[in-house]
Amino acid sequence: MSQSILRLPAVRARTGRSRSSIYADVKAGRFPAPIKLGPRSVGWLETDVAGWLQSRIAASRGSAQ
Repeated sequence: MSQSILRLPAVRARTGRSRSSIYADVKAGRFPAPIKLGPRSVGWLETDVAGWLQSRIAASRGSAQ
């Protein structure tokens, strides 16, 4: 099973969130933490971001009923 790594622009596009919101939620434990790719680069596992999106969708639909 291969894992895809998303860089920040792709994470922003998929989530619709700003850079500062993503990092604030990472710090608060509300968004998956990035993995270190190098001395000055990070990325997110696509499966982690997809799981976060699914939980947000479920929470949204659960509270609307």
